[in-house]
Formats: sequence, structure tokens, C-alpha cells
Amino acid sequence: MTAPTADELTTSVEDYLKAIYAITRQGHPASTSDIAGWLGLSAPSVSGMVKRLAGQGLLEHRPYKGVELTAKGRRGALTVLRRHRIIESYLVERLGYSWDSVHQEAERLEHAVSEVLIERMADALGNPEFDPHGDPIPRPDGSMAEATSTPMPDIAVGQEGVLRQVRSNDAEQLRFIASVGLKPGAVFTVLGQQPFHGPTTIRLGDTEQVIGHQIASLLWCEVPGEQG
Repeated sequence: MTAPTADELTTSVEDYLKAIYAITRQGHPASTSDIAGWLGLSAPSVSGMVKRLAGQGLLEHRPYKGVELTAKGRRGALTVLRRHRIIESYLVERLGYSWDSVHQEAERLEHAVSEVLIERMADALGNPEFDPHGDPIPRPDGSMAEATSTPMPDIAVGQEGVLRQVRSNDAEQLRFIASVGLKPGAVFTVLGQQPFHGPTTIRLGDTEQVIGHQIASLLWCEVPGEQG
């Protein structure tokens, strides 16, 4: 995975590339307001940066239709994501951090560490495919492990599931999810699905847990027999 040159990958540029990658993964271009909301910035400042990044060949900007990453921009975004997720994994596995406390640490460190250090950390961890939240870690060539997953509210009653990914960086949400025994790899059975965005009831080990729709929607699971 050949990243853009060092002068292009300032902290601000890395944050933009990572944000646009996350937004456009939903299958549509990122609007200025999308990016502004994601980064907590004003729309005018985002518009200026978008023009700059487009000029550097990192973005494709179509007026009134939004922006998408070019191949060069995508390589830059994946480089930052790899750093972030390796750092999170190392903090949890080797330094004893809890999974709800690593995101902000990784946000700071991802802009400062060298690629040599990241690769040594990855080697020390056995080159993991997923971070502590179940997010896939980009490989050095830019590829990622992919798995078919389903949000918990979409799993049928009576079906077994395996939690694979928690799509949240919110510390309070992560603490709650861990408190009921749900972490990637946890096996559960769905006992009930209430309609109209109601809660999901699951059996986890010997206990029943009621998970509200907001939290359940963050829990992406493997359903045996439904892999792609």
C-alpha cells in the first residue's frame, strides 16, 4: 500500500481522508455537511479543504453531488486506519487498556507514529485481522478481511448469532455493551424482537438480556448459515 507523500499527509489531511472514507462506505458521496458534521467543523472551512484535497488528487469533487476518494486518497485513508487499529489492538493486548478507552489515545498517536513502529507492533501482535471492536485492520497492501454480518435487530427470533463488530467509539456505550457480556466472539440466541424499533431480547450464556434498539443496531453479527 503506497501512501501519499509525507507533506500531503498532515494531521488535518489524514482526518479528512479517514472521515470521507467512513462516510462513503455507506455507498454514497460525502457532502460538505456530512464531512463538517463528522469532524465538528464549519461548512465553509470544509469547502476550502475539499478544494485543496481535490487539487492534490486525493478527492474527486463534483459540485452539488459530493466528494469521493480517489485511489490515492483511499490509500492514504487506509494507511491511517491501519495505524489507528493496530494502536488500539496494541494498547488493549499489551498495555492493559480497556476497549472503551483506546479510541482517543489512538486518535492522538496515529498521526505521530512511524510506519516502522506500526509494523513492529503488528508483528508483536501476530498481525491481527481485527481490532478490539471487531473492525477489520487494513493489511499493508490495502486489502482487508471481510465477513458477512447482520445488525442484531435483523436477526430472526430463535436464531443464533456471533457478535463480530461493535460500530461505536463512544466510551459510555462500549462500557454498557461490555457490562452485559457482549464483546466480539460472544455467542447468543435471539429470544424476541419487538417491532417499531423496540428492544431485542437475547440469551447470553445462562442469562437473558434486553438490548435497546439504539445499542442493538451497533452490534453486527455473524449468523451461521448466512455467510456470503
